[in-house]
Amino acid sequence: MQRTSLLPQDIPNPLTPQDSLVAVMVAISASDEQIRTAELVKIQSAVNNLPVFADYDLDRLKFVSQTVFDLFEQEDGLAALFGLIRESLPDRLFETAYALACDVAAADGSLAESELRLLEEIRYELDIDRLHAAAIERGARARHMT
Repeated sequence: MQRTSLLPQDIPNPLTPQDSLVAVMVAISASDEQIRTAELVKIQSAVNNLPVFADYDLDRLKFVSQTVFDLFEQEDGLAALFGLIRESLPDRLFETAYALACDVAAADGSLAESELRLLEEIRYELDIDRLHAAAIERGARARHMT
């Protein structure tokens, strides 16, 4: 069976805001090419416990994850991913997306260079104020101290 890669125009249903949050978490987890158990647990915990995901269809997790993986295989996949996210994520959830990305990145106790670069790209793409980003990052670090 041949796998086909998804491009934004190929996605039949637009992403929901919750899908976009999941996509950001999956992207940061996959950015170092090693999805760790601690990161998966953090994603699952967020989806199961945060109010923003109260009505989220858990069956969409696989679809969203596969979309992220497919886009990561494309030459301009990261730009396409951010295009999808900006299209479906309301501005009021931009900081939430960044906070979730920081929590997933910090979940395994270390930050790879690729994770740091993607966090920087998320800050830029979602226009997160540097001071707000620093506060979000500090909160993530405090929650994951050992």
